[in-house]
Amino acid sequence: MKTVVCPEPGRLELVARERPATPGAGWVRLTVSRVGICGTDYHIFEGKHPFLEYPRVMGHEISATVIEGGPDTRLAPGTLVVVNPYISCGGCVACRQGKPNCCTAIRVLGVHTDGAFCEEIVMPENNLYPADDLSPEAAATVEFLAIGAHAVRRSGVAAGARSLVIGAGPIGLGTAIFSRIAGHEVRLLDTSAERLAFAEGALGFARGILADGAVETAVAAATGGEGFDVVFDATGNAASMERSFSHVAHGGTLVFVSVVKEEIRFSDPEFHKREMTLVASRNATREDFDHVIASIANGLVPVEALVTHRTTLDGAVHDLPRWAHDKRGLVKAVIRVASA
Repeated sequence: MKTVVCPEPGRLELVARERPATPGAGWVRLTVSRVGICGTDYHIFEGKHPFLEYPRVMGHEISATVIEGGPDTRLAPGTLVVVNPYISCGGCVACRQGKPNCCTAIRVLGVHTDGAFCEEIVMPENNLYPADDLSPEAAATVEFLAIGAHAVRRSGVAAGARSLVIGAGPIGLGTAIFSRIAGHEVRLLDTSAERLAFAEGALGFARGILADGAVETAVAAATGGEGFDVVFDATGNAASMERSFSHVAHGGTLVFVSVVKEEIRFSDPEFHKREMTLVASRNATREDFDHVIASIANGLVPVEALVTHRTTLDGAVHDLPRWAHDKRGLVKAVIRVASA
């Protein structure tokens, strides 16, 4: 089968590999339909991922069609599914609490094990969610949108709250969309006027806040000097994450959607004065995937605007390196694997 491999940073190859074997009990063999290209994939290509061994087949934003399952499978051949790429152990302290998204031995497709830049994969059946009401392309956006949906759920903030999403990349935009679905009054903050204009024009958000020397003034103007009830930082930038504390209202909540290797420092007096809540958000759970699938099916997510670039397995060898260095106009790129 056709497979795109990253043998080392800065290089992609289209190779032929054996198709997966007939799955055993609890596993399902799938034809990959569409696979999104994530910021993680660009980092892997560029050699910036801290916990990765090469060669690696990337790809974890997946829609696929069932070929066959092991004994007692519940999924019929031909069923379109969304793939949850987080393979958990099922027995650790997090899994026992119903939090497989932060399993102590988690394996993420395309990172810890080979992913879906190929024609077929096998996955645990429990990681497959039927997506009959979605197109294959829409189904491939569910995983990255579920990251934002999980962050919003983790915040625990009720409808009517003033929400600030910092970072208008794909994860930030997904977070903003699900913050809006939760009934929040949403603003975005970013260093890119182009991204803020996209969020306003294509997605219908209020005029964003440009990250420049006037940020504090703009935040104060947007909130009557009170700060935002909930702030989501989706930048993956330590300096931004540290500054985000100052945007939170007294009694408010700060959610770190992204993760960085650096230490994050903040003023403890300011933190306590505001009695802030600081929340980490990692990956997503089935509840979030189901919420995203239903929201897309109900027309609440403008998927057609979010998918800005498309390619094929053959084309990805050339397109992904190009997009890694030139992201003008790029929000989400999707690889078409199967023709259906």
